[in-house]
Amino acid sequence: MYNVKSMDCNEYIDDGEVLESISEAKKLVKNKAEVYRILEKARNYKGLTHREAAVLLEVDDDETLGLMFKIAKEVKEAIYGKRIVIFAPLYLSNYCVNNCKYCGYKCSNKIARHRLSQEELREEVRALERMGHKRLLLEAGEDDQNCPIEYILECINTIYSEKFENGSIRRINIDIAATTEENYRKLKEAKIGTYTLFQETYHKPTYLAMHSGPKADYEWHTEAMDRAMLGGGIDDVGIGPLFGLYDYHYEVVALLMHAEHLEAVAGVGPHTISIPRLLPAEGVDYSSFPYLVNDRDFKKVVATIRLAVPYTGMILSTRERVEFRNELLDIGISQMSAGSCVGVGGYAKKSYAEDEDVDEKPQFYLADHRKPIDVLKSLVRDGYIPSYCTACYREGRTGDRFMALAKSGQIKNCCLPNALLTFEEYLQDYADDELLEMGRRLIDSEIQNVPNERQRQRAIEYLQRIRNGERDLRF
Repeated sequence: MYNVKSMDCNEYIDDGEVLESISEAKKLVKNKAEVYRILEKARNYKGLTHREAAVLLEVDDDETLGLMFKIAKEVKEAIYGKRIVIFAPLYLSNYCVNNCKYCGYKCSNKIARHRLSQEELREEVRALERMGHKRLLLEAGEDDQNCPIEYILECINTIYSEKFENGSIRRINIDIAATTEENYRKLKEAKIGTYTLFQETYHKPTYLAMHSGPKADYEWHTEAMDRAMLGGGIDDVGIGPLFGLYDYHYEVVALLMHAEHLEAVAGVGPHTISIPRLLPAEGVDYSSFPYLVNDRDFKKVVATIRLAVPYTGMILSTRERVEFRNELLDIGISQMSAGSCVGVGGYAKKSYAEDEDVDEKPQFYLADHRKPIDVLKSLVRDGYIPSYCTACYREGRTGDRFMALAKSGQIKNCCLPNALLTFEEYLQDYADDELLEMGRRLIDSEIQNVPNERQRQRAIEYLQRIRNGERDLRF
């Protein structure tokens, strides 16, 4: 457990420093030599300071942007290769006592509220397993009466206890409201993977204007990761703003300051950074938000974060339309959801409805409605390796142990073979003939690219054992 004392968030998300960084960047971006210096530094995948990243956010000419995107792709592949981790969100409850202006679950919305019973949860997990998912992200609104920490812990136990012919859910990540050190310790003991909490916006005046209820406490929310890591002993955390609530230049600079702070006080930066973009939702006036981010700027944001924090997993949700998701995969995304439902009980309902539309009131509306198998086919056609790997978490390569491998680029010796082995499991247990054929071709080709010769021979052996019926072989 980390024992470094945390600091007040106003010390590390310093409004004056954010504004000064942006102001200086507007001057420095005019100096092409400085821009190219920053890009060359990023090319060595050692990361950038928040001030250097601020300069890249000001780039607006097509030639330099093209170079940024090219280097971002190089950096991502140097660390993680071509593998894309697949996961699914699982909504436990839409009860919420907050009234966030951008959220379909806000308490003022007159929608049906529901919390999954343990049997309903089992039905959801069974539906997710039939899709091939092994990694889940649990989601719930904030309501200590209807959705207390004891309920969350019970759900984690229920999910891990479900066993299937093809195995079980192997990793549960958690996205719930900021809580106490004691509760983070309970989540740690329950064997969660990553604890995720979206900042929504780092700009304090906007944060206060957007929220009412317990979530309106900016300091409590922003300092949650310090409590989780320093007090709760959680190794891996995930952060990210909701792009569109405030100016994206401000959000990215502050996000990177947050990452720098976590590395300074806990020795480990964020395990993941999510990049959700504001979308329409039930009871939300989408047109009332003045800082919506267009595709061109959003792509620049993704590339900048990848260059600044090369070691982090970058997560893309099904908020983005299919064509644009493909563009973002090319410049740094390493994890994505597939076949997502963002309503409570949505997976089992869809299963029963046999693909007919299900009337639900989700937290937000999705843009990518493809089935997981169709997402995988698209990835394979584009040369990516779908990965259901959970090996690092289960082998104890978390926190600083994972970061040491990621920063050196050595994680590929684990990520690549684990991606191929878990994808082979998927092919045997869930794929149709088309995906089986194209997936096998990809695996047989890519397994020759495992950098370490000893690891490569071991991976080839494991692959054959999986094709002979074994499961859960990992590096």
